[in-house]
Amino acid sequence: MKSTSIQNITKIAMFAAIIAVCSLISIPLPSGIPVTLQTFAIALAGFSLGLKNGTISVAVYLAIGAVGVPVFSGLTGGFAKLFGVTGGYLWGFLGMAALCGLAVNKNKILTVVLSVLGLALCHGFGSLQFAFISGSSPLQSFMIASAPYLIKDIVSMAFAYTIALAIQKALSLRRA
Repeated sequence: MKSTSIQNITKIAMFAAIIAVCSLISIPLPSGIPVTLQTFAIALAGFSLGLKNGTISVAVYLAIGAVGVPVFSGLTGGFAKLFGVTGGYLWGFLGMAALCGLAVNKNKILTVVLSVLGLALCHGFGSLQFAFISGSSPLQSFMIASAPYLIKDIVSMAFAYTIALAIQKALSLRRA
């Protein structure tokens, strides 16, 4: 096996672990949607690892949680969690990581556009599944399960982008 393959596998595993840890930092709210650092971790994985490896790290995180390891918010896990009221956000993380990864090394405007589209995709999946499971309208679901989190999520993504740039800079200095 090539050393770059081992490095990629290590990075993917490390970011899956970072996502899990950030998911465990959770503040429950009455809506059933907790405040977590997941958005930060998902964006960081995409920005740091790029489209392919960032998305794979999220898929690894979801697979670990699906088999029952309690890595989802509130120390939960299991396949049923992917199909519960918050499961749409979990599925949406794949697209969010992909679009943040696609934004890597693009101009700042395209980076912002792709990142916001990723966040919109995540919130769209989350709101729709919340509506379907809870029996509320899509608008009600958005107002309950997404709108209160948007500012926090936008700030999280900006912070993740800043951290990813610092990581890239540190790694490039180390190689030089």
